[in-house]
Amino acid sequence: MKVFDQAFGERFAAYNVDTVEFTASMPANSIDFSVYSPPFSSLYIYSESERDMGNVASHDEFLKQYSPLISDIFRVTKPGRLTFVHCSDIPTTASRDGVIGLYDFPSIVREAHLAAGWVYHSRVTIWKDPVVEMQRTKAHGLLYKTFRTDSTRCRMGMPDYCLVFRKPVGGPNEKTPEPVTHDEHDFPVHMWQDLASPVWMSIDQTNTLNERLARDKNDERHVCPLQLDVIERAVRLYTNEGDTVFSPFMGIGSEGYASLKLGRKFIGTELKESYFRQAVKYLTEAEKIGGDLFKVAS
Repeated sequence: MKVFDQAFGERFAAYNVDTVEFTASMPANSIDFSVYSPPFSSLYIYSESERDMGNVASHDEFLKQYSPLISDIFRVTKPGRLTFVHCSDIPTTASRDGVIGLYDFPSIVREAHLAAGWVYHSRVTIWKDPVVEMQRTKAHGLLYKTFRTDSTRCRMGMPDYCLVFRKPVGGPNEKTPEPVTHDEHDFPVHMWQDLASPVWMSIDQTNTLNERLARDKNDERHVCPLQLDVIERAVRLYTNEGDTVFSPFMGIGSEGYASLKLGRKFIGTELKESYFRQAVKYLTEAEKIGGDLFKVAS
């Protein structure tokens, strides 16, 4: 395994490395929770490295690279604990796919996890404004002009999906060895009712590290950053304070930033060097914020 660079804080460890090789070397049953957004098959090209999962010619080729990682995340996750995977459908094009439509990317993510032994636990739909999507992508299926001239070519806006998988404990009635518990004062019933909704309507699509913290014109911006709202909800819901959160596709550090602020520990891997360097900056900042909050709370 080639580790290109690494950085450590009091509560985080970040590695510039091939995540497949690194995760295979991690100890079994050592992670409390993982949250991440995988490369959306060949939709985006993040780097020129042959190790980059985005550098694939087909969905089948992507799955061959992704499946071993899913199995190792299963191995390193503690029994009864979960992994939280952000994904979405992928638009198809006439030039690339021969047809204009949608590819059901979440379905191959689900099937790959089931094949690795995970239990399909839950799904959350993240509502997104179709007007914003139309303005950003100029998708013909969302244009009002298309609606007026031939609405058979119209489609609905594309939400995001967060798929949740659980590592079995053993028998169907066995309890989680290390359960996640919540105090009613810190987590009142109305908050749980909001989280229990199958559709999260109030996620701020602009609440990303790209928008919040990129201060310098030379700062690296992630192609498709996961909203901090989503990460914070997942981490608060499925971990205890002090738990270790893992992100195999750390990017510029969104999952770690949110986890450290909430008093958790974090391990992250990222192949792209510029993303890794940016992540270390954000993780260092978040550790200071989280440390201050933790001292106040204690």
